[in-house]
Amino acid sequence: MFLKGIKDKFKRKSGRKILKQLVATPVAVTRESKGIRSVGCIVDLDKFEKTELFFQFQEELSLHPNAVKIIGYKRFYDKNSPYATPVFSDKDLGWNGEIENSYALEFLGREYDLLVNYYNEDSLLLNLMSVKAKARLRVGFKEVGPTYNDLMLDTPLKDFQIFKKELKKYLGIFKEI
Repeated sequence: MFLKGIKDKFKRKSGRKILKQLVATPVAVTRESKGIRSVGCIVDLDKFEKTELFFQFQEELSLHPNAVKIIGYKRFYDKNSPYATPVFSDKDLGWNGEIENSYALEFLGREYDLLVNYYNEDSLLLNLMSVKAKARLRVGFKEVGPTYNDLMLDTPLKDFQIFKKELKKYLGIFKEI
């Protein structure tokens, strides 16, 4: 038990070190054209559980089916419990900031035109996922800051409709939709 705690502490320390390096050198994205064709959503399920609302982006942004991919984060979760959304947690942190979760690796293997960081708390794993994701435009909340988001919205986390409305407004201003 004691050794497991020490091991977890060193994993977190190495994860923070890798996060600093990744922030300094962002992941390259091959898509350079304007327009939103795919959306990735990283959601903190401990604070917002209605992930089905993110599929409204498909209709609002006139996207193809399967253009919206969602992955959820729970601080603790039971692998035997069924979740409607693929989930990763703190237990999935490996050495050197690697994420050892098949759902997370599948999510990170794709490229997105828009990445929605739907969390307002600074968390090592959420920030690692955000930085490792290949996305042209990153949107999130002001509490997380400009390090992980290109566009920061000042809306309540619990009110998805206001977030969606504001996001659509700014995407129109940026001529992305």
